[in-house]
Amino acid sequence: MQELARVAAACISALLTLASATPAAACTGVRLHAEDGAVIQARTLEFGFDIQSSVLVIPAGTEFTGSLPDGGEGLAYKTRYAMAGADAVGQDIIVDGVNEAGLAFGLFYFPGYAQYPGLDDANRARGMAPHEFGTWVLGSFATVTEVRDALDQVVLLPVVLEVIGVPTPAHYLITDRSGASIVIEPVGGLLLVHDNPLGVITNSPTFDWHVTNLRNYVNLTATNVPPVALAGLDLYQFGEGSGMLGLPGDWTPPSRFVRAAAFSQSLLPSANAREAVLQAFHLLNVFDIPRGAVRSIVADEMHADYTLWTSAIDTANARYYFHTYEDRSVRVVDLKKAVQGRSEIGVIPMKGEQPVLDVSTAFE
Repeated sequence: MQELARVAAACISALLTLASATPAAACTGVRLHAEDGAVIQARTLEFGFDIQSSVLVIPAGTEFTGSLPDGGEGLAYKTRYAMAGADAVGQDIIVDGVNEAGLAFGLFYFPGYAQYPGLDDANRARGMAPHEFGTWVLGSFATVTEVRDALDQVVLLPVVLEVIGVPTPAHYLITDRSGASIVIEPVGGLLLVHDNPLGVITNSPTFDWHVTNLRNYVNLTATNVPPVALAGLDLYQFGEGSGMLGLPGDWTPPSRFVRAAAFSQSLLPSANAREAVLQAFHLLNVFDIPRGAVRSIVADEMHADYTLWTSAIDTANARYYFHTYEDRSVRVVDLKKAVQGRSEIGVIPMKGEQPVLDVSTAFE
């Protein structure tokens, strides 16, 4: 009976998520390797309204308590590692960030597929909201293996996030300094772990479906196709890029996953972490959504999904790089510098105004 109740609660949670009237989110994540061994996890963050992100700097030894669906208190813990990354909707949570051990974390929307178990006496002490998961991961672990081995210590419960009116439908990308990467998905009330050798993630459906879908695109290559002779005619490509003919170009999650895999695996190698970070920003320009290009109608109101910010995490040096929709200047938070001497959570604004440099008289 308990198992039936657990499954029923998970199904109800999934239906609530599927039926939620929340603006869509079209986030894309990738991983790059530099020749010096540095590993970069990078992503875009899209939403239908401004989630008011800032960068939080959280020192080791900070105490947190998980939220429960009934308003009670769940898992209590103290962070072992300092961390820095983007928050959301004014809460002390990390939805995208890095810790001092070089572990990187990203929360990605997973609508229609996220299924959380119901609250009961057996999971109350291990419970937390889905949007609180990143803070626990970054505060507690140094490697992907450690995260995988500790998942029985936590239960993600359907805590309603007030700003969207439902529990956050999420799955998660986690990468460590070695380049090991996993995707964690709450499905059927359980946390399923997928190895992620490509380092790519988007949104729904499930990660294993996206990987299988790549088999439809095994013909893609970064190399232009050679001429073909037909009945005495030599047929040449019209221009550059013929090897990628058939690459899907829309902003749906399956199409973005294919593009992210194709581009991240075909880039020329970067020499070091700094070059790889800048390369990641170039790659993610392909996924940048201008306001108005992707729209949904919710309760007779139009929401335009757009790229609020883009980040790149240097796991080797624990640095968090970002730029925003309003300011494309790349800024960085060096965690080691930011946390030095800090005993409380610090907030660094992400908002800014794009500077435009007048070079009209800057002659050589």
